Amino acid sequence: MPFHLRAASPALALAAIAAPWAQASPALAADPVQLAPLTIAGRTIQAPPLATRALTAEEISRTVNAVTAEDAIRYLPAILARRRHIGDTQAPIATRTSGVGASARSLVYADGVLISALIGNNNANASPRWGMVSPSEIEGVSVSYGPFQAAYPGNSIGAVVEITTRTPSGFEAAADATYARQRFAQYGLDDAYESRAGALAVGDRRGPVWWRASYARLVSDGQPLSYVTATRAGGAPAAGLAGAYADVNRAGQPIAVAGAAGLEHQAQDLAKLKLGVDLGPALQASWVVGYFGQRDDAHAQTFLRDAAGRPAWSGVASLGGAAYSFAPAAFAGGVYRLDEAHWMQAVSLSGQPGSGLDWKARASVYDYARDRQRTPGALPVGFSGGAGTILDLAGTGWRTLDLEGGWRGGRQRLRAGLHLDRYQLKSRRYAADDWRDGPPGALTQLSLGRTTTAALWVEGAIHLSPELDLTVGGRLERWRADQGRNLSGAADVRQPARARAGASPKLVLAWRRQAWRASLSAGAARRFPTVTELYQLVTDGQTQRSPDPNLRPERARSAELSAVRTFGPGEASSLRLSLFAEDIHDALIAQATPLPGGSGASVNFVQNVGEVRSKGVEAVFDGRDLLAPGLDLTVSATIVDSRIVTNAALPAAVGKRAPQVPRLRWTAVASWRATPRLTLSAAARYSDRSFATLDNSDTVSHTWQGFDGYLAADVRASFRLDAHWSAALGVDNLTDRRYYLFHPFPGRTVMAQLSYRLAP
Repeated sequence: MPFHLRAASPALALAAIAAPWAQASPALAADPVQLAPLTIAGRTIQAPPLATRALTAEEISRTVNAVTAEDAIRYLPAILARRRHIGDTQAPIATRTSGVGASARSLVYADGVLISALIGNNNANASPRWGMVSPSEIEGVSVSYGPFQAAYPGNSIGAVVEITTRTPSGFEAAADATYARQRFAQYGLDDAYESRAGALAVGDRRGPVWWRASYARLVSDGQPLSYVTATRAGGAPAAGLAGAYADVNRAGQPIAVAGAAGLEHQAQDLAKLKLGVDLGPALQASWVVGYFGQRDDAHAQTFLRDAAGRPAWSGVASLGGAAYSFAPAAFAGGVYRLDEAHWMQAVSLSGQPGSGLDWKARASVYDYARDRQRTPGALPVGFSGGAGTILDLAGTGWRTLDLEGGWRGGRQRLRAGLHLDRYQLKSRRYAADDWRDGPPGALTQLSLGRTTTAALWVEGAIHLSPELDLTVGGRLERWRADQGRNLSGAADVRQPARARAGASPKLVLAWRRQAWRASLSAGAARRFPTVTELYQLVTDGQTQRSPDPNLRPERARSAELSAVRTFGPGEASSLRLSLFAEDIHDALIAQATPLPGGSGASVNFVQNVGEVRSKGVEAVFDGRDLLAPGLDLTVSATIVDSRIVTNAALPAAVGKRAPQVPRLRWTAVASWRATPRLTLSAAARYSDRSFATLDNSDTVSHTWQGFDGYLAADVRASFRLDAHWSAALGVDNLTDRRYYLFHPFPGRTVMAQLSYRLAP
């Protein structure tokens, strides 16, 4: 039967308003039913009643070859952080029902501070700012699934990831060094790519005052992110450039592969300072400031050769009796220089005045102080300078403010909060006479705008019986978009201001008896359009324009039935089975359709898709000390059927699978503490193929821009040398599996790590 929550919505809304009780934590759906809580970013995460998963720093160190922060969530159920290579800054999260192109359907926090870039909903500049967290400072990570917590906005449709970093309890110091190397060979490319990372940290606590300062640097070279290809040109085949490789594109059409592009050399710096003070027995304050800087130089490599054997970057290639044409700008998009300097600051106050009361206030700012990308207009002339473009995002960023308070009284819980945020887009593209080092010239394109959201939420829990808890909540939101402006050439459009408001009810019923726990969760969520979705510029081949600044918010209705059985010594092992369903109306997805205005040109841009319906099942087994002491095994599997139900703009998509959502994903991680000093681990990650297009017309997955299925195996051995020193050796993608998730992904990567810890 199709999944709907329409009939339940009025009852949920009424219950949300009337509920006089609330739980003690926004990440906990029914506080009285609890087992082995883990504190993450000031919130108490429970295994039930919501489907959650938590990892400690010790577990991550044993099982993950972590070089960057997003590596920590690599094996979490139904979660993919699409890191294309070490140092990649475009690593969005894919969840059970959303692909890597839907970054705004998940949330990532570090110590309660938002690092998700909700300025967009894509797998490029809207990826989480993982670079603001060093893997060596992570104390724990948790993930919760679905929009069932009123404290979070509609961007929690997919998942919420909470990262907690270290807070010193006394004097401590740490140092880490990592070296990684991969060999990558494909088409005419055969080379080795290396990465080097180092981190230093020192901190202390003296009486009520604590502090921690850290610095991390990463220098990385990555395999190509793209290939330069062309389909057959018209006309009779002619003798031309040699060296191209024959293949097919994702639609099954013959193509010639002329070269590789986006070979990035990155140098990244992260500096962070955290300060805290206990102002009294029940009052705490903290401040954090972080700086992320990056210099990224990307180059290209051509396979083409002219009659004299010299490298060629444009012209007509002859391959298999057919002609393929490459324009002078064909390689230019994969050659660029990116210079970034981003700042993040947050201040927090919290208190426990007594009588079961607590409160918290947090404000944060994320600022693109410098973000400039330079790109040539054509190659090979661009290697020595010449005309090109400069894209400047300086001034883009976001600000957030959260106020929340709670009360505990016997079996009753009450928690409520106020949230404010503002996202600002400032995108300017200039012509440049010298793309490498010259100043910006004439302004050719401009995209400006901002969105503002104010929200009030409340959540209440009541202990109905020793075995049964009910949590009801709701979130009221008012959203506004304004100051939108799009300029392209002579066209200068001032976009109208818009405002929307809505309510999102939540309900969780949780039950526990001895080793059994179960929950039924239901919730609605509104995911408002991001500023880049509203004010993006697209082209019809002649002009640039914003096709639809009047996008409607996504409206999701989700439900989950979850059961958990614990067993073993201390009930440390568990088996969870979850059934979940989701309807999203007015889903915001990019698709190719004619531009408004009757030009007749078909362009890819974000539009509202009528309805996307998903349903699935997930199983997670977490076994501790299985068969032998020190042998742990965690296995998860997620099966989902996600379909386009209605789509007026593209009827051919109706009934087809939702883009970038595979039917089956599973992970398995086994670790064995062979001795008190030596731990061995092995892991596997599997996904079947998915589609990039709404009409599923991309029938070939194993090619550039396709979405492959894959099975990748990783191994790790970590050894504690003494009380302070430890070392690890690991291999990612042990079998050297070649696969694509639009981009070609890394081959076998060998890494070595050395760490020092001085702890109180």
